Amino acid sequence: MYVYLNSQRKHSSAPFRCLETMASGGAVDERSSSPHRRLPDFLQSVNLKYVKLGYHYLITHLLTLLLLPLIAVVLLEAIQTDPDDVRQLWLHLQYNLVSVVSLSALLVFATTVYLLTRPRSVYLVEYSCYLPPPELKAPFSAFMAHSKACGFDDSALEFQRKILKRSGLGEETYVPESVYAIPPQPTMANARSEAEQVMFGALDNLFTSTGVNPKDIGILVVNCSLFNPTPSLSAMIINKYKLRGNIKSYNLGGMGCSAGVISVDLAREMLQVHRATYAVVVSTENMTQNWYFGNRKAMLIPNCLFRVGGAAVLLSNRASDKRRAKYELVHTVRTHRGADDRAFRCVFQEQDDTGKTGVSLSKDLMAIAGESLKINITTLGPLVLPISEQLLFFATLVLKKFFKPKIKPYIPDFKLAFEHFCIHAGGRAVIDELESNLQLESIHVEASRMTLHRFGNTSSSSIWYELAYIEAKGRIRKGHRIWQIAFGSGFKCNSAVWKSLRNVKASVHNPWKDCIDRYPVVTVDQVLAGTN
Repeated sequence: MYVYLNSQRKHSSAPFRCLETMASGGAVDERSSSPHRRLPDFLQSVNLKYVKLGYHYLITHLLTLLLLPLIAVVLLEAIQTDPDDVRQLWLHLQYNLVSVVSLSALLVFATTVYLLTRPRSVYLVEYSCYLPPPELKAPFSAFMAHSKACGFDDSALEFQRKILKRSGLGEETYVPESVYAIPPQPTMANARSEAEQVMFGALDNLFTSTGVNPKDIGILVVNCSLFNPTPSLSAMIINKYKLRGNIKSYNLGGMGCSAGVISVDLAREMLQVHRATYAVVVSTENMTQNWYFGNRKAMLIPNCLFRVGGAAVLLSNRASDKRRAKYELVHTVRTHRGADDRAFRCVFQEQDDTGKTGVSLSKDLMAIAGESLKINITTLGPLVLPISEQLLFFATLVLKKFFKPKIKPYIPDFKLAFEHFCIHAGGRAVIDELESNLQLESIHVEASRMTLHRFGNTSSSSIWYELAYIEAKGRIRKGHRIWQIAFGSGFKCNSAVWKSLRNVKASVHNPWKDCIDRYPVVTVDQVLAGTN
């Protein structure tokens, strides 16, 4: 049962605990101030976070603050320069024509090399998230009734009931029609039908909203982890929209929930090579042939979390598209820990003892995800964090290494680098861990929690439903930075950083447009925990 609230709540979580209740709270100052005191006692009430923000501003603008006096001195000297001195300088240059021409040629050559070799900007023109029809909604009661009809034993049914209750999913997530049939019909034809419904639904909306002719698409990247038919999903799209014959198409499979960022990174690399073209990225997952019908608990969790979803993204390297684009791609950082056996097997597709195929989740999953995140943000940090955070982090490391071994390591404040966070909605545990370890506030993970509640784990497309949520709330302003971060089998942790080019409004086909006023929501047990 859920209660709809429009207020923000502070969530807290303990490390490496998957199913802990969130609590809200805050410190209350019980000291009463004197009625004769008109101003607060700044020595007592100063807040460390404001000192930190001031320090951040000072260090970030240190170069500017140092250059201003230098610029002022140069301008003052230029004003006081005698006209005869200027005339003598001009005559000197006239008598050294070879030097002037050589210097000018060198300057032109250097400028040309820079313009030809610099990375091309990649713009996100528009994207579209698939919204399934209402008849595919799967409330908990229907889910459990279906599971019982499919012949799961009592222990497996009780396990699924507990997972659903604590999962963070709501009553309006979607499953494919073939899975809910009695008996289920996991045929190749139904799997193709699900893929077509999701991919074509997202692409139709994308082409309609942008007005782009499908024949203008030069690059196509499709990712789907568990369904890879022949012809491929990318070939299905080419056939449907009659894309041109020289299109560069790629079909990524088996790369898990972080494949959406991988696809964006691949499209970015291709856009560096091919001039003035469009790239389309399609991220989806297919459930029809990947529903687990056995009783092994480690393989039942995906049944409870994964739901129907997909997204299509239009990217461009055309300078003319910057005016209408929503975002510019700033960074992509990919971390792959496949060389570690534990990481490699923590999300593993296999057969159980009865020969039924499913995806098994290891108990080490959260620990491995934490290690992967640490590596990823260590690489990402220097690219995005202000110099003040980097200096604090470095100073703490030096103190810990040489002077105070027991000092706690400094955790950089990524809230100074990003205004918005799109954390893969893999489950409550994933979101709780990142909120805790990155010291985020409830509003920073709101999009992730609400996407999990409304759509479930839609795999690689979840980060786009989250961005659509933030847009529907009207929170994105020009210059805002967005961090998309996702985890996937292998094991991988991937990040994409975007910069908003304008104040972004929700698109006509935004999947949240009919329900955004009901969000955010919190569960009843979270409300009760917050009042204790």
